[in-house]
Amino acid sequence: QVQLVESGGGLVQAGGSLRLSCAASSRTFSTVGLGWFRQAPGKEREFVAAITWSGGSTSCSDSVKGRFTISRNISKNTIYLQMNSLKPEDTAVYYCAAPGPGSSPHNWIVTGPRSVNSWGQGTQVTVSS
Repeated sequence: QVQLVESGGGLVQAGGSLRLSCAASSRTFSTVGLGWFRQAPGKEREFVAAITWSGGSTSCSDSVKGRFTISRNISKNTIYLQMNSLKPEDTAVYYCAAPGPGSSPHNWIVTGPRSVNSWGQGTQVTVSS
């Protein structure tokens, strides 16, 4: 399994920005791509965004479209989530995720978290109003 380590969470006021990072232990060819999920207190874990290593194609949920941007650095086996115009409802633990070998992370738009193969430890993002 791919080992994933997130960083970059914290406390920010509404309207502010944060950037999350996720470093993968395995070489990029072991997975098609990576992505992000989040889980707010009392709610189910939900898909946020995903990106493929080759070509850098991206997908994201409607709730973050136009505010969050996912990107990758292949040489560092790292993906990023730039979060702008943050809202209190973005408050959650954000998890980096990897699909199984050969599976596209874009499938998560349909499957949700049940098809995630590896999870990071999570990083807290708190947006105050």
